[in-house]
Amino acid sequence: MEQTNRQKKIAGVIQKDLVDVLQKAAQDGMKGTIISVSKVTVTTDLSIAKVYLSIFPSEKRDELVKGIQSNTSLIRHEMAKRTKNQLRKMPELSFFGDDSLDYIEEIDKSLKGEDVNPIKNPEVLPRRQKR
Repeated sequence: MEQTNRQKKIAGVIQKDLVDVLQKAAQDGMKGTIISVSKVTVTTDLSIAKVYLSIFPSEKRDELVKGIQSNTSLIRHEMAKRTKNQLRKMPELSFFGDDSLDYIEEIDKSLKGEDVNPIKNPEVLPRRQKR
């Protein structure tokens, strides 16, 4: 379903301010880690915002997403202070790891021939489970 202009505007406000909050936290305790907010979607009733985080290095993604999820209430409070003049109510935040960079890297390796060719070796393809 297509997002309304209001949803897009709120998602943009959340994304912009959330980048500042997360980068400040990354500077304080996580040296050598880059966190970016790749996408924010807001539900039609504006009560829930899904936030997709791209984290480099990707080995730390699951650990950092769990840490961010455990601190959601603190992040939401900080976001509410920053957006108090733009939003009446701060949506609930749900954080997810964005693995699109890994997917792109796999495709790039396959195109360059660095990966195993599934046409020559079909055993590398995942098998469908029969039910």
